[in-house]
Amino acid sequence: MVVTHDRPADGRPGWRRAVGVRARAALDALEHLVGGLGTALLALLATLWLALTAAACLLGVGLWLLPSALHAVRAVADRERGRLSRWGPEIVGPSPAPHGPRAMLGDRAVRREVRWVVTHALLGLFLGLVGATLPLSAAHDVTFPLYWTFLPESEAASAVGWWTVHDWPGALGVSAVGVALAGVIVLCAPALARLQAWPGRRLLSPDPGTDLVLRVAELTATRAAALDAHITELRRVERALHDGTQNRIVAVTVLLGAARRALARDPEEAAAVLDRAQDAAEQALTELRAVVRSILPPVLADRSLPDALTALAAGCPVPCRVDADMPTRCPAAVEATAYFAVAEALTNIARHSGAGEARVAVRAAGGLLHVEVRDDGHGGAGEHGGTGLTGIRRRVEAHDGTLELASPPGGPTTLKVTLPCGS
Repeated sequence: MVVTHDRPADGRPGWRRAVGVRARAALDALEHLVGGLGTALLALLATLWLALTAAACLLGVGLWLLPSALHAVRAVADRERGRLSRWGPEIVGPSPAPHGPRAMLGDRAVRREVRWVVTHALLGLFLGLVGATLPLSAAHDVTFPLYWTFLPESEAASAVGWWTVHDWPGALGVSAVGVALAGVIVLCAPALARLQAWPGRRLLSPDPGTDLVLRVAELTATRAAALDAHITELRRVERALHDGTQNRIVAVTVLLGAARRALARDPEEAAAVLDRAQDAAEQALTELRAVVRSILPPVLADRSLPDALTALAAGCPVPCRVDADMPTRCPAAVEATAYFAVAEALTNIARHSGAGEARVAVRAAGGLLHVEVRDDGHGGAGEHGGTGLTGIRRRVEAHDGTLELASPPGGPTTLKVTLPCGS
């Protein structure tokens, strides 16, 4: 086991790291733009269907087509909500649309979706085409010196077609244009992706009142989960005391009574019975200490979460490394939840994963406590349910936290827990 406590020394990345961060941001932005291009094509079809419906209204048959057109708009809007939710804050869909053309047109959510579908069919399609063609143009121009001699003279030009190349200086100039286009992509792609997503986040998000209602429902469910977790924990402690410690103490009482009766007639037998009683008392004390530690580990209360996790990792059958970056302490309830999440995860790793190594990473930043448990086992965790993961999820949700589990077949398995802990 290796324990490290990583703390950022400077916080200012070097130029290589800065370039890497910008490049990754540009690639993510291009992926968003291309994804938006797909929904923009669907929005264009829905817009054409709306236009056809509006034209049919002049002939008196458009009202029959209106429900299908608005349902098509809702379907495209739901796809865009799902796409935007994967790349940022979740956008909750509205309630089902009312029945009847007049009621549907009077619904605020439907009208906002119609405004979005028209906007996205124009602006989103344009930005998506820019995001799809700019990288191709940059690649064409950057690699132009490699193949320009094989092209017909009329086709030996840059992607934007500014001039025809007749010699090597011209080919190198086209390559320089490609490098400039790549720089434009790195600098502008994130802004273009945000601009493409802005109409959807503004028009497809629910009203503030809807957010409040959903938040109340979420808090109600969270409170119920917290109560269930509390009751489950009480039952576990009661079962541990009843099935273990209580039986040991009863055995000690019985043995002491037998030793007292045997003391007068056979001192040697009484001594043997007292030895058995002492062993039972020591076992009861050990089990009682284990129950107390399961309620709140003393090392967690006396020292810190990294120290408690270090002790936990030391007792894990699988070699485990702990990386911790916690400049300050979190609330005791949050640290206890993080501790029990790691304890349950390591128990599952030891029993089911077949892993050769595990790693626990803990980081407190921005008012959040991030806990990650990773192993190199065969994966497949959570496929058949289980009380362990359910218990972790209930504890985490009781603190308004989140739990993410990634465990593809063949591994590795990564469990991520995020808990609010204050600033």
